[in-house]
Formats: sequence, C-alpha cells, structure tokens
Amino acid sequence: MAEVFDVRLFTEVFVTLFVIMDPPGQVPIFLGLTGAMTARQRTRAAGTAILVAFGVIVGFAAFGQQVLAYMHVSLPALQAAGGLLLLLVAMQLLTGRFEVPEPAGGRGANVAMVPLGTPILAGPGAIVATMVFVQRAGAEGGAAPWVSVAVGVLAVCACLYAAMRFANVVHRVLGVSGTTLISRIAGLLLSAIAVQSLATAITAMVQAA
Repeated sequence: MAEVFDVRLFTEVFVTLFVIMDPPGQVPIFLGLTGAMTARQRTRAAGTAILVAFGVIVGFAAFGQQVLAYMHVSLPALQAAGGLLLLLVAMQLLTGRFEVPEPAGGRGANVAMVPLGTPILAGPGAIVATMVFVQRAGAEGGAAPWVSVAVGVLAVCACLYAAMRFANVVHRVLGVSGTTLISRIAGLLLSAIAVQSLATAITAMVQAA
C-alpha cells in the first residue's frame, strides 16, 4: 500500500510556516489594525484575512514559479517588495493611521485583505517557503508529499485563525489604551522585520550578481 502521508515533511512545513507566519505574534498586529472594529467585525476580519492568506499562498505555490519567470522577477526581488510593504504598514501602525474611524462600507474587509491577509500573513517569507516545499513535493513524486504540504499549510492557517479569534479576549482585557500601546509596539517590531527582510533580499541579490 502506497504511503499517503509524510509525517516528516508535514512537520517541516508546519514548523517552518509557523515560525515565519508567527500566529502568537500576529495578535498585537491584528489588534492594531482592527482597534476601531466591534468584536463581530473583528471576527469577520479574521476569517477574511485567513481566506486571503490561504488563497495567496496556494496561488503562488501553484503558479508562482511560472509567473515570476514570465515577468523576469527573482525571489529576492519579491522578498524586497514584501519588505517595503511591511515597512509601510509598520509606519501606519506607529502613527495610528489604522485607528482612525472611517464610514462603514468596506474598511473591515479592506484591512483584512490588505495589509493583514497579505503581505502580513501571506508575506514573501511564507510564499517563498511554500514554493520551495511544493518544488520538493514535485521532485519526490507520489501523493504523500503533496498531502503533507497541504495539511501543513492548513494547520498553520488554523493556528492563525485561533490566535486572531483569541484577540477579542485580549482586546477586552487591555481596553482602548492598552490596545493602542500594543499597536505601537507591534509597529516597531514589524518595522524591524521589514528591514530584516529587505537586508536579506539585498544580500541575496548581491551574492547572485
């Protein structure tokens, strides 16, 4: 009977994406981006963000190599672009731009899709890592590697959703002032991640030149 699940590959996928996407670390960022929302809107935003992140990751896993090759874009260039986007989001968190109430209509959906769904959750690191695992699954052949990669991605997305749902409890405990403080700290940390992403991408470009 052919093996239908590779536990070792699943573990690698789950641990790698868990570290990169960092579900516990997304809680303060999520609170900063959704501070003006109600609990129901925040829950809806969490679900939308997970769907967007999953769709982006699956899309790049399936067609990323072909798209990048067609556009003559390297993986370090993609990572650098993601770093710049994250830096912009970090500046908005630090200045409190996302905390200004706006008329109802699409603010929750917009924040959930961009920047939360991508590039914060489905960022360049997660996209590149998934593309590498997909290449590995294709090279190994058989159904087991593909199933293991898919289950690993779904498991991390489930952890992310659980962390953001838990953010409602954190918001009630901290209150408005505490949430504002957390969003400022999140902006500072996110800016450091963005700069590191840019530095890594530039180093890769220089080494490849």
